[in-house]
Amino acid sequence: MVQSKAETVARYLAELPAERRAVVSQVRDMVNAHMPAGYVETMAFGMIGWGIPLSRYPDTYNKQPLGYVALAAQKNGYSLYLMGVYGAGEQEKKLRAAAAAQGKKLDMGKSCIRFKRAEDLPLEAIGELIASMSVADYIAVYEASR
Repeated sequence: MVQSKAETVARYLAELPAERRAVVSQVRDMVNAHMPAGYVETMAFGMIGWGIPLSRYPDTYNKQPLGYVALAAQKNGYSLYLMGVYGAGEQEKKLRAAAAAQGKKLDMGKSCIRFKRAEDLPLEAIGELIASMSVADYIAVYEASR
């Protein structure tokens, strides 16, 4: 995984070549448009991350904010990490069904969707899934997994 040393999202974006910045910005804009209240966008583990601040939920296994979504420009493409999909099996089913309905084949791990272009993603379905999990809902999913 490629990790940036940028301390802010603005610096992270500025580091990227224009073409790659355009792809990351398009997906980031979609995530921000659908992100429920209470999540905060920051740099996390060398990528753009959205999570629950420690001031709201300090009891995490790694003493870092509880990550919900992350986005990274990787060496050979991009990665979108959807921890809500990983933690809630019904969300994964919805995501895969939406992708299939649009004729898209997801290159997906447990929480990571790898893609080459924003058009490879079922962006509307991803936005709906992101919007569907409040901070309280995600904390409950996290706690049930512990």
